[in-house]
Amino acid sequence: MSESPPRRVRVTSPRTGATRAQRVPAAREIDAQTLLGEVFMSSLLRSQLRLALLALTAVVVFVGGIPLVFWLFPDLSGVEVLAVPLPWLLLAFAVYPFLFGIGWLYVRAAERNERNFTDVLERS
Repeated sequence: MSESPPRRVRVTSPRTGATRAQRVPAAREIDAQTLLGEVFMSSLLRSQLRLALLALTAVVVFVGGIPLVFWLFPDLSGVEVLAVPLPWLLLAFAVYPFLFGIGWLYVRAAERNERNFTDVLERS
């Protein structure tokens, strides 16, 4: 009484020879330097330029603002901290942690811009 299992049947579409619409990845648009690829690249460059200008502005305002503060308030020039004049202390030591912080934030934001750009390319 051993019955053999039913025979498997393969079901296929009658349109197996029909061509499918090829989806062109956005990265290929960039490589081919098409108008769409140019739009993608210009958006990335614009966001990176905006970020760089923001970081540069922060550095110029902070570092350039230190001498301006001492020029506007000359009494601060006489203040000493640990026998070091305050202007020297700020320009010699306080500026570097600020520059490091701006650099660190800039790199994180630039990488985030690139990740977002990659996500947009993968979705397109």
